[in-house]
Amino acid sequence: MVYYIHEKEFFRATARTDRNGYTMKWLEICVYTTDAGLDAVTLAFSNAGLDQVSIEESHERAMAFLNERVVYWDYADADKVGVDEPCVKAYVADVPESQSVVEEVKQGIAQLREADLGYDAGSLSVVINRMDDADWENNWKAYYKPLKISKRLYVLPCWIEEEAPDNRVTLKLDPGVAFGTGEHHTTRMCLELLETVVKPGCDMLDLGCGSGILSVASVLLGASHAIAVDIDPVAEHVALENAAMNGVVPAQYDVLIGDLLSNEALQNRIRRGYDVVVANIVAGVIIALAPFAKTCCKKGAPFIVSGIIDEREDEVKHALIHEGFTVEEILRSEGWVAMLLRA
Repeated sequence: MVYYIHEKEFFRATARTDRNGYTMKWLEICVYTTDAGLDAVTLAFSNAGLDQVSIEESHERAMAFLNERVVYWDYADADKVGVDEPCVKAYVADVPESQSVVEEVKQGIAQLREADLGYDAGSLSVVINRMDDADWENNWKAYYKPLKISKRLYVLPCWIEEEAPDNRVTLKLDPGVAFGTGEHHTTRMCLELLETVVKPGCDMLDLGCGSGILSVASVLLGASHAIAVDIDPVAEHVALENAAMNGVVPAQYDVLIGDLLSNEALQNRIRRGYDVVVANIVAGVIIALAPFAKTCCKKGAPFIVSGIIDEREDEVKHALIHEGFTVEEILRSEGWVAMLLRA
């Protein structure tokens, strides 16, 4: 079995110190191969007891994967998708006991070199790198700073302890691996629009919740209940964790996982009239969800959409107008578009 795991999350999940309080050091075991050889190399890691690995595919295979699912994305920088030489990585503590694991991996790869695999597995070179836990556990945090958003919100990374200025509402957030930190233009614009439409006691629906930032913010702004939906199972844990971190209790917040484009049972479970609906996804999914979204909005309820690249603004707008929505406000920022519509 192949496991895909975000490297930052692996280090955050396994970070520890020794009995003297020193930060643990790590060995990165990297084996270079081809797309065809990824499964065999991953099995060699698994046979050595390493089931949590990071797999980096080639540009071609990564782009093919995206193109098969084009409805779920609008733009990808081909230069940043995939790598020149595919590889599999795993991480073990840099302690003497780990040397036997490293040797097992090397032996497994040596056997692959000698085997008649029936395909080109590439160089199968093994590279060992040493690194400090701090390189992963802390350095990435430098990219996340407190954010003032619109007039009322203050997005605060969970590891920073400070009071929100100007009596703003503090939204604590652990970026995790799900989308939504407040940094991206689409998220910021959605938060700005939500701030204008969320009223005390309202019921809201967050389609494509990611980290839960929009639905959690809505509860903090006064919503009595929010339902957050995402296709990615990772979002469930991340969104619930962020909700709890902000004092949002289970009675106020539900997270559901599934593909709303194909899961009729999920649609039926969610479908009812909400006071506020938001979808920060991509243009293709917003267009496909438009008929369903209309059934989720009370008459005159705000429907906020974003994740739209400017080239597709008119396409999304016309699709939503066709479903009976009226456009009330449009925000634009650095090539991205957000719309506030009414049902």
